[in-house]
Amino acid sequence: MTSAIADRTENTENPNDLSHVDYIEVRPYYPPGVSEIIGRGGQCYIGAIDEFTVLKYPSILDDFASIKIEAQLLEVLGSHPRIIASKGLTEHGLVLQRAPNGSLNDYIASQSFIPFDRKLLWCKQAAEVVTYIHGKFVLHCDINTRNFLLDKDLDLLLADFQGMLKSADGNVLLDGLSREGSKAYQPRVHGDYASVETDIFALGSAIYLIMTGHEVFPELNSWDNDEEISSRFEGGLFPNDDHPCSHITEKCWKQQYRRAADVVSDLSLVQVT
Repeated sequence: MTSAIADRTENTENPNDLSHVDYIEVRPYYPPGVSEIIGRGGQCYIGAIDEFTVLKYPSILDDFASIKIEAQLLEVLGSHPRIIASKGLTEHGLVLQRAPNGSLNDYIASQSFIPFDRKLLWCKQAAEVVTYIHGKFVLHCDINTRNFLLDKDLDLLLADFQGMLKSADGNVLLDGLSREGSKAYQPRVHGDYASVETDIFALGSAIYLIMTGHEVFPELNSWDNDEEISSRFEGGLFPNDDHPCSHITEKCWKQQYRRAADVVSDLSLVQVT
């Protein structure tokens, strides 16, 4: 078994010389029972155990902080048909339900045509599960189509719970420090802040991708153009594509929803033609 290796060198003579920076070389490894690595999320690998089960484990050996937070958040949430099922924390990582059809993002990218009724169902399922987790005082903090997985029936399973648990009066009880990417990120003063509204903003971007087949601002790269994307959102320059849920995505981005349940209500009024 190969683990992560950290090599450190110091150079204080030239401040512009980055040789004083710590480097960590991460090499894939396979805990007992893992036959192959089928994905990577954040600082974790997703390893296949069998056709029904995967192991989420740290890419840097023994760095279990975020995985322990995820296990706790999933325990708070309990069993739900739209949430990836936890099978418990072991010494090697978090054992989870396997989603046989991969991520919603990859599925949409691979299909030349997806029926509108299926797209609308996904939007409803996404809004419903966000409503549920908020009812448990959990904020996902990284809602996007990569974190929605697909079960055997192509129904959604929300995964990658490294967000936040708050008390009923708003105090932060757990924080996995996950935050949205630039195309789902509601501008705010403090980057570590998260709320129902920031999750709903991100939900709007997810609904947009489901309906249009592409991310917001497809001409901009999330990494290279993050400042431009943020500037557009701050200025209220939201995508104006004409799609059946455009009024809903706009309300998500403009913070006109106070509850995800209201998104569910509006989606229920969208007609399948």
